[in-house]
Amino acid sequence: MGETQEVQHPHETSFTIHMGESQEVQLSKIEANGVQETNSLEGNRFRGPMNESMKSKKKLYYRWFRIAIHSVLVLVSSSAAILLGRLYYEKGGKSKWMGTLVQLCGFPIMLPYYFITAPKKLTTNNSIHPNQPSASMLAFVYVSIGLLLALDCYLYSVGLWYLPVSTYSLICSSQLAFNALFSYFLNSLKFTPYIVNSLILLTISSTLLVFQNESSSDDSDSTQISKKKYVIGFLSTVGASAGYGLWLSLTQLVFKKVMKGETFKVVMDMIIYTSLVATCVTVVGLFASGEWNGLTNEMNEYELGKASYVLNLTFTATLWQLFTISCFGLIREVSSLFSNAISALGVPIVPILAVIFFHDKMHGIKAISMVLAIWGIISYVYQQYIDDTTSENTVNSHVAKPSVPQEEVHG
Repeated sequence: MGETQEVQHPHETSFTIHMGESQEVQLSKIEANGVQETNSLEGNRFRGPMNESMKSKKKLYYRWFRIAIHSVLVLVSSSAAILLGRLYYEKGGKSKWMGTLVQLCGFPIMLPYYFITAPKKLTTNNSIHPNQPSASMLAFVYVSIGLLLALDCYLYSVGLWYLPVSTYSLICSSQLAFNALFSYFLNSLKFTPYIVNSLILLTISSTLLVFQNESSSDDSDSTQISKKKYVIGFLSTVGASAGYGLWLSLTQLVFKKVMKGETFKVVMDMIIYTSLVATCVTVVGLFASGEWNGLTNEMNEYELGKASYVLNLTFTATLWQLFTISCFGLIREVSSLFSNAISALGVPIVPILAVIFFHDKMHGIKAISMVLAIWGIISYVYQQYIDDTTSENTVNSHVAKPSVPQEEVHG
């Protein structure tokens, strides 16, 4: 009996020992896992906000890179298109409706890229914004903005026909003030000191150049026009500037309130359908006015030849379409007022180019005006930089807040 007990006790002892080891191992594993989980949570607590901050900075830099590209395209395309438009009239072009048509009819060059990319963006857009506007609402938006665009381009064409190119470009800078006014009522724009400073500087810049042009009757050959035509051109350009400011503000409002998104497809639809409506209206005006009958003689009598006539109209249409795309890009990235402010920067650029191509005289006031315009644009861009920095700090503070309760729980 005693031997049996001695044999059994070791087994029992060993069993309890094995159980104790397994429990100790499990406990050690749990403790180790607890330490690892705590370390991982602590690591995520520090790495999470840092990663989010790095990502937000990369997005910010990439966004400003896109803004810079769009801004350069706006300046280059608008300046070149205005000069080509004036060259068309200088060398024998007479049709105001043709001058309007070339501002609108270039949109088909985007159709291949649009149809290739649209299906992918369509599914993504529907998944993000399931409540899409109705077909009747979209039709109303496209037709309304298209009609406004056609009228605006026709007024610009009339102004460019009657006014010297430098005077025309300077009056166009008033579109920034109109855009600010419409954005105040339609898009709840807040006038900060930097924005007010920008508007004042750009207004002074335009006023100086207009006075310079009026006081110098020998700036260019195109200044030999009657007072009546000058008034018509002046009023048409001011009306076109007001229409352009309204067009930009309405487009921004439609993106936010109606489309509820600013994806690639939404922007492309806005460009293509409004341009289609405006082009159809302009073609009707071209035939109804009878100017269509004189286009053949106009091409034959063009001073630079038929080939130059066709190339002028082709490049003008392409440049205006590039300008439209870039403006929409700036509206998406920033606002309609910023897009218009960048356009206003071309005010001093066009007179400088007019000196080279149209032999206009350059005076000191024009140089001062250019400096003021650049200063005004920098003032507005700096305000946008402040807004982006403030929003970035707000996002980072929201990202860092969820880590506080985790730290209290582990503590």
